[in-house]
Amino acid sequence: MAMARLLGSLFCRSLLGLVYWTAPGPAVEVHVPAEPLSTPVGKTAELACSYSTSVTDNFVLEWSFVQPGKPISASLPILYFANGHLYPTGSKAKRASLLQDPPTGGVATLKLTDVHPSDTGTYICHVNNPPDFYTNGLGLINLTVLVPPSSPLCSQTGQISLGGSATLRCSSSSGAPRPVYNWVHLGSSPTPSPGSMVQDDVSGQLILNNLSLASSGTYRCVATNQMGSASCELTFSVTDAIAPGISEQTSLRADSSNGLLEKSPSASTVKTNNSKLPMVV
Repeated sequence: MAMARLLGSLFCRSLLGLVYWTAPGPAVEVHVPAEPLSTPVGKTAELACSYSTSVTDNFVLEWSFVQPGKPISASLPILYFANGHLYPTGSKAKRASLLQDPPTGGVATLKLTDVHPSDTGTYICHVNNPPDFYTNGLGLINLTVLVPPSSPLCSQTGQISLGGSATLRCSSSSGAPRPVYNWVHLGSSPTPSPGSMVQDDVSGQLILNNLSLASSGTYRCVATNQMGSASCELTFSVTDAIAPGISEQTSLRADSSNGLLEKSPSASTVKTNNSKLPMVV
């Protein structure tokens, strides 16, 4: 008798499990683009999101934002729709709206005006419509705000004398995507041999080896991304080894009208006092 009760209990549990798995109920489906989105700074971004569910009085839509490198749990709300009303919130509230308001027709696209560089990150479209609890109802969109390179800074280190070596550096403080850098030697004849110039277009570094008189002149660095370019210039002269008592200095000049930077050589000289000796007859 006890065995019969045990078998009956196991049968009921199995049956309940079968009913649970074969009849999961309704589900919310959220659709967003698979590809990342990019928008130029200052323009309007439309983050497409659509969903399928039978909208009820419990329907809630929320958009939130996660900064690059942070987990989804650190998301910050942008706006939410509930009880028939739209509630923008957070630092983006004045620039955020919905393409369709109210968003009860299956379209939940977010519009973000005047995008800033700080708007780069992951956006989360979340649809919640109880009792549709059988999916997470989430859609993730990665947005990159495109920014042209800022005017780069040119700098130089090393011993600028015959046979020596120098390193030229170029860097923009802002730009998205990250700029690439290209150095060119301007107006020099003859030009330095190719093997004496090694550059890295990612770091913006140019290494000049085995300096010769042909290495003298003006070097221009151009920082470029898909939004545009900016440049700076640097000038120096290769000299013989510096004699004792003579120091070499370089000065940096910026042209605010075009963002170009130029280094020009200046040297301090050693003054000698000439004295007249009496002539012996």
